[in-house]
Amino acid sequence: MNIQAPSTPRNGARWLTQALEAEGVDTLFGYPGGTIMPFYDALVDSSLKHILVRHEQGAALAANGYARASGRVGVCVATSGPGASNLVTGIADAMLDSVPMVCITGQVPTTLLGTDAFQELDVFGMTLPIVKHSWLVRSVDELPAVVAAAFRIAREGRPGPVLIDMPKNVQLADASHLPAHVPAAVPAIPAPQASDIERALAAIATAEKPVIYGGGGIALAGAVDGFRQLVADTGIPTVLTLRGLGSLPANDPHYLGMLGMHGTRAANMAVQESDLLIVVGARFDDRATGKLTEFAPFARVIHIDADAYEISKLRSADIAVPGNVADAIAALGAARSDCAPWRARCIGNRERFPARYDAPGNSIYAPSLLKRLSELAPADAVIACDVGQHQMWVAQHCRFNHPSNHLTSGALGTMGFGLPAAMGAQFACPDRTVILVNGDGGFMMNVQELATIARCRLPVKIILLDNACLGMVRQWQELFHAERYSEIDLSDNPDFAALAQVFGIRASRIDDRGQVEQALAELLASDGPALLHVAIDARANVWPLVPPNNANSNMLDSNPAHRAQETPNAIPA
Repeated sequence: MNIQAPSTPRNGARWLTQALEAEGVDTLFGYPGGTIMPFYDALVDSSLKHILVRHEQGAALAANGYARASGRVGVCVATSGPGASNLVTGIADAMLDSVPMVCITGQVPTTLLGTDAFQELDVFGMTLPIVKHSWLVRSVDELPAVVAAAFRIAREGRPGPVLIDMPKNVQLADASHLPAHVPAAVPAIPAPQASDIERALAAIATAEKPVIYGGGGIALAGAVDGFRQLVADTGIPTVLTLRGLGSLPANDPHYLGMLGMHGTRAANMAVQESDLLIVVGARFDDRATGKLTEFAPFARVIHIDADAYEISKLRSADIAVPGNVADAIAALGAARSDCAPWRARCIGNRERFPARYDAPGNSIYAPSLLKRLSELAPADAVIACDVGQHQMWVAQHCRFNHPSNHLTSGALGTMGFGLPAAMGAQFACPDRTVILVNGDGGFMMNVQELATIARCRLPVKIILLDNACLGMVRQWQELFHAERYSEIDLSDNPDFAALAQVFGIRASRIDDRGQVEQALAELLASDGPALLHVAIDARANVWPLVPPNNANSNMLDSNPAHRAQETPNAIPA
């Protein structure tokens, strides 16, 4: 006779896993510990796929990358105290780049709150400036309202992260009386006012030198197709921000490139000479504008954004168009612009100042390698990068067919972002090629996630550009600190190919440009994860460059064809 064991009563933790399933969550990233243990016990009986990372920062950044690549809410989990505090950088990165995330942390029992108990930390207070909303759940009865609000707020309006702090006793409390979770509807962003659209159409009709300036808000609004149609219909020269890359194909006839500190000369010249800026989902970030008081000095501004608080925050808008960005773009499709001479001039500048790939010598020139990578990779490949010189080279020389194909830490500039973000993207897009371009500095900040990639056999293709130094810091010290080099020497880096192999990841190393073609082909064709360690010149700089506190018209440049041969992997004396 078989005696069936009684079913485990549904506690708060089990109710939460079922609520996550109801919200459509299938993958979450985390690391267990004492106060979150009831939740991990409940995971055993759930359909959720939990990815055990090797550091909680890796969990937050992997959830971040998952959300960026998929457009869905990323979820990460950690225990209290150091587990929760280790999430903070990834949460802040999501907040500043408008990435929807739900972050769940364990907390000491409510009876111990405020007693300095073991691993007690006020993560609720700590994260207040970097989340859209946060909750400290004090009763299991609060869970239905909290979880519904958390996912709604993460998704609605301008997306962003939220935090649910769950005391251990709340997770263990009886939740059998709670109703099944029902996701909350996400309210639509109101359409822009017709009067604002009419004013914008009139301004476009009379402008002689209009420029469209597109940012990350285009993709957040699901308006990429509409934006492309707007550019095609109006024929207005267009520039994009770092987060806006991919909103237009790189070969679009009206596209002038990225604007700003490391933007193209054609893009910055057009903006500085324009008489009308049509700003779509961008926020006048300092890296895009340079010296704000001298940015687009002759231009009137039409500013379209879902977040009304961004409009006129940094640059006063002559015509403010708050509301649904997709609706605004569609309404502007009726615009007529007679700017053929101006367009010809802008396109002429684009042809006059192309990127150069003919650097001298046999050492590997990173821009050329990345251009070739972009040509060889599948059109829908996701390229993640870290932060530093290689991040700007990726932005300048890789081609993206959609903003979600380009994963980069924009506003926060988080070193260590690349590896876990690529990992999250691969989980989000298992059937697509995911490529990580990293620098040696940022790579070492979350290198432990190689273990996660190896264990899960994630087929991430890693290109590690190694200049044996903190390249962007070195470049600024060279240009703006009288070559007084301070704490940028990474010449004691490990053998990265050997390191990857220790983790069971296929790896190789190249240091001559004649090796690039075969190495890239082999990397992209490899099964499973693979790493290509690329030694590059330590003195290579990112060009063009707008110096700090300068107008974008004042661009420093260097023609690689005219530079003297530099010593590969040599730190300046």
